[in-house]
Amino acid sequence: MEIVQEILTKFQLLVDSAEQPINRPSQPEEQKKYYSGKKKQHPRKNQFVGLPEAQDIVDVEVGFPGPTADINLFRTQQEKFHIKQEFGGDKGYQGGKNIKTPHKKKRNQELSDAQKQENKVFSSNRIYIEHLIRLVKIFQIASQRFRLKNDVYNDIIFTVCGLVRLRIGSLILAVT
Repeated sequence: MEIVQEILTKFQLLVDSAEQPINRPSQPEEQKKYYSGKKKQHPRKNQFVGLPEAQDIVDVEVGFPGPTADINLFRTQQEKFHIKQEFGGDKGYQGGKNIKTPHKKKRNQELSDAQKQENKVFSSNRIYIEHLIRLVKIFQIASQRFRLKNDVYNDIIFTVCGLVRLRIGSLILAVT
């Protein structure tokens, strides 16, 4: 594990999350736990960490309630990686440790041309994590409303991620 963490420090890993709607829970406590006012639905949130240029899915956090903030998911997921590991994320990850985010426009101020150019370069590199999420969402069970029992959700998403890794050719199968 330490060897893999050391190898990954050579890359700036990309982080982003995606939501998938679920059926509305029947219990009021569960409804409050999963309700996301932003999307007006009850979603589950999955966070993906990938290599640059969509070479591989490095890690996935699966099945968190919809209103969970991206930065809070990232902080729990970051513990799996080396202390010096660099990450790149969108504006939802501002304030995180070792994560680069785009420049945010301050109130009543404009971004400088240099900051706009940096944001453009950063977004052109960060788009690859969106491509990985798109590859996962090609499978309809990972993109449409999840109608199966909740206890199989994690297994299904991990299986889909394994299929995506196999599809992009990064999965190395051991020959015995």
